[in-house]
Amino acid sequence: MQKFYITTPIYYPSGKFHIGTAYTTALASTIKRYKKARGFDAYMLTGMDEHGQKVQKVAEGRGKTPQEHVDEMAEEAKKIWSLMEIEYDDFIRTTDERHTKVVEEIFDRLMEQGDIYKSEYEGWYCMPCETYFTETQLVDGKCPDCGREVKKMKEESYFFNMKKYADRLIKFYNDNPEFILPESRKNELFNNFLKPGLEDLCVSRTSFDWGVKVRKDPKHVVYVWLDALTNYITALGYLSDDDSLMKKYWPADLHIVGKDIIRFHGLYWPIFLMALDLPLPKQIYAHGFIMMKDGKMSKSKGNVICPEPLIERYGLDAFKYFILREMSFGQDGTFTPEGFVERFNFDLCNDLGNLLNRTIGMINKYFGGEITSYPTNISDLDKELEEFSKNSIKQVEEQFDTYHTSNAIIETWNLVSRTNKYIDETTPWILAKDDSKKDRLATVLYNLIEGIRIGTVLLRPFIPETTEKIFKQINTDNTSYDSVKEFGGYKSGTKVGTPEVLFKRIETK
Repeated sequence: MQKFYITTPIYYPSGKFHIGTAYTTALASTIKRYKKARGFDAYMLTGMDEHGQKVQKVAEGRGKTPQEHVDEMAEEAKKIWSLMEIEYDDFIRTTDERHTKVVEEIFDRLMEQGDIYKSEYEGWYCMPCETYFTETQLVDGKCPDCGREVKKMKEESYFFNMKKYADRLIKFYNDNPEFILPESRKNELFNNFLKPGLEDLCVSRTSFDWGVKVRKDPKHVVYVWLDALTNYITALGYLSDDDSLMKKYWPADLHIVGKDIIRFHGLYWPIFLMALDLPLPKQIYAHGFIMMKDGKMSKSKGNVICPEPLIERYGLDAFKYFILREMSFGQDGTFTPEGFVERFNFDLCNDLGNLLNRTIGMINKYFGGEITSYPTNISDLDKELEEFSKNSIKQVEEQFDTYHTSNAIIETWNLVSRTNKYIDETTPWILAKDDSKKDRLATVLYNLIEGIRIGTVLLRPFIPETTEKIFKQINTDNTSYDSVKEFGGYKSGTKVGTPEVLFKRIETK
């Protein structure tokens, strides 16, 4: 069985998890579900990045120890992923002993190899981003990443010799043009960082102590990126007594990250792996941000939206459908209450809900709830629907396999819309008035229920709860991914259930 190892970034526990974090995690879980449906041995990792000065400060502000704070936040994270039915296989925390022990070893090894050396660091430091910048990297004297104030700092530090591996990384980029997705992010890294020449990276700090200690020099703690990025391998048991998962799943098939941390994943992480003589991940996908009407979501602006109230009010699948549909590949998406209501009412209530309701209603009304024969009376319209269905499956796979998940939803929705249009073209309510057209009517209703079955299988990775309800209403257990390859998988003689409302319309006001 082919393996598929997918990861989210490990999230920083400085505040509540918002819909941006929820999007990344839902996206990874959806891709994992799709891969499992296609027969892959899929494994998903998520977790928390728990060390650093910022966490220490937030904990102090709450009157807690850093450990108490991160323990609470880890529980919060697990609660929300459970509410969102995220199918992760492991939850790594950088305070776990399985992680800290290995980070110590990795640091030692890199020091022994001469990849890490001691020097002094002076630069402009941004506390929220936990990153040093040179004078030239600042934008209007502020942090280029988050736009906040920076502080001039000087301290003894260990550095990683990035220059030693820069040429190897450039060659890797050239040999693997699909390594960073989308291409615009790859070009950004290549032109802004790799071409001008990489600076050596500060990998330890002495100005705080909440982190993994450097074994041979304990006044230093291992700095955030060397600690955080290695989670993808420590979670698999790298350098531990049991590294069977490492042997099975590494290299990762896909790291999903936000565009704000692609620099660390696209430059530092591959170089760390080269230094450790490990294969590089196959692909790294950097998605855009969820924007609000007034710009980027941020805690300081107070415009952060959390998933829980939306899920409680409108249901999990409606929430997931919206965020996964709205975020195009590599682009920013916008969250507005109006946009949410529109998608909910038009896509979920009108297109999907009405199609199911009308079809089951007609089968109950005209055939006592039972479709008894496989279509024999086949017209051009029927052939067209069947062709459309086959083409939709091909398109969905193409989009999913290149991680254009929003497009995969659009392609599936095209099938839903085409099936709706087929009702208007075949006018079953007129056929029902003529007894001689009973066979034709049976064929039309069979094609409708089969179109619904296929569309529902394709929607399953996105909205699993809703698709189970649909399967129940149409009373089918032929729900495997392979079953959609042939049109005609709905069993003749099946009695459909009673139509039930999938989504109740929201009043726009």
